[in-house]
Amino acid sequence: MTQGWHWGKIPGALSLDALAFAAVQADMETCAAALVNMSGNRGSMKYSLRTKLSLSYLSVALVCVFIISIFINIFLEKHFRDYIIENQERKNREVASLISRQYKPDDEWDAGVIENIGINALEQGMIVRVSDSSDKVIWDATLHNNGMCQMMLAHMAQIMKSRYPNWKGGYVEEKYPVTYGLNEVGTVEIGYYGPYYYNDNDLAFINTLNNLLLFVGIFSLFLSLLIGTIMAKRLTIPISRVITTAQMISKGYFGDRSAVLSNTKEISQLTETVNDLAETLEKQEVLRKKLTADVAHELRTPLATLQSHMEAMIDGVWKPEEDRLRSCHEEILRIKRMVGDLEKLAKYEGENLILNMTGFDVSELLQHLIRNFESDFKNKRIGLEFTGEKEIITADRDKISQVFVNLLSNALKYTNEGGNVEVSVKGGDDITEICFRDNGYGISPEDIPYIFERFYRADKSRNRLTGGAGIGLTIAKAIVEAHKGDIKVQSRVNEGSEFIISFPKRQVEDHSLYQGLLDKINNY
Repeated sequence: MTQGWHWGKIPGALSLDALAFAAVQADMETCAAALVNMSGNRGSMKYSLRTKLSLSYLSVALVCVFIISIFINIFLEKHFRDYIIENQERKNREVASLISRQYKPDDEWDAGVIENIGINALEQGMIVRVSDSSDKVIWDATLHNNGMCQMMLAHMAQIMKSRYPNWKGGYVEEKYPVTYGLNEVGTVEIGYYGPYYYNDNDLAFINTLNNLLLFVGIFSLFLSLLIGTIMAKRLTIPISRVITTAQMISKGYFGDRSAVLSNTKEISQLTETVNDLAETLEKQEVLRKKLTADVAHELRTPLATLQSHMEAMIDGVWKPEEDRLRSCHEEILRIKRMVGDLEKLAKYEGENLILNMTGFDVSELLQHLIRNFESDFKNKRIGLEFTGEKEIITADRDKISQVFVNLLSNALKYTNEGGNVEVSVKGGDDITEICFRDNGYGISPEDIPYIFERFYRADKSRNRLTGGAGIGLTIAKAIVEAHKGDIKVQSRVNEGSEFIISFPKRQVEDHSLYQGLLDKINNY
């Protein structure tokens, strides 16, 4: 027979009737259904996650290619324009330098070479005119082939206006002096379409670059669509599995689990969370069913006793004597205490719990309660020790007293004769710890997670000699948590149990500040 602590709660049971149990199950289903809605399976979502992810990849690729194309056209064209202008100036100076070398002493010019230079320059879009110091024309491209010059300028204008409709360029001439020794012997005039122009090769380069960007853009779109589809599939498969699990939970099938693995942190956390939720709800369903059996058991025994006593007295088997009526009255009081405990628990777990917060010495309170239990511990030959110094906490003294009384009662019930119970108080920088330690029966590892559950009994035999309805620890936990504190248990079977209660000291500081303000107000 396993023995242990008897008090606890099962989440979801706020009353004794079956409607409460149905409400618990409805809450579970509502929670699971909400998870399904969050997963995107229901609601106003018009497109699947896979479609949205694929389109997002496609959109990002399209925007990136578009922005890159604009920047390349803007910055590259600027540098290319500067390069064209510099290159034009360099060619002008080269032509002027070559012509300067064709001057010979005594005002003689090598007209044949100058003509070749001029024709070659004309083919490169430059109209050359060479004159001596007396403005006598040595060679002029317009005189050589005026028609070709006009056609060339018209072609350049057409090219530039085809690319730049608002082009404001025109014919430009640059003059370069021809010197021999220290004397200026002539002038080279070079005309061209300016301030700059693109020839057929330049335009072919720009068009090739744009075509390359267009090809890269189309390739990027297809590649992004492919990668987006693959990534979306890898992301949505585990999510779809989680949705399926959530749907099964919403239908009341808590045994389904999502086994799809993912290296995405958020999806892995989502999968673990849903699996944990399914496991928790499955356990809660078991506890809910157990709660029904527990409440039925707690009510069946006194009701059956009352029924048998009443029937016996109605049938005349028993006379309505004082002892028999007193026995019936005790069973009625037992039922009343159970209902009263449930009402207290509902009150303590409610949001509108009012705490009468005062500052008091928790060590002094414990010593007072221990003195009340001394005779009971002596009768059972159990040692009871207290260690600790003055430690001020801010709490509801009456409700904290109920917590301590419950823990002392448990220690008395579940400690063997000749055992020992220790109560200690420790004050730290941030918290105050109150510890109740005994060397009694202990609690098995599988019962520890549920020891604070409503109506949960570690004592499976339900030995009524121990008394209680199984919600003492539940009430204790509710009171401690209402004070922003924490209660936990450590136990081993046949070695004993240790309950540790922690209260934050910040409440003490806040209360001291509040009390100080009240004192100042009262002094005025």
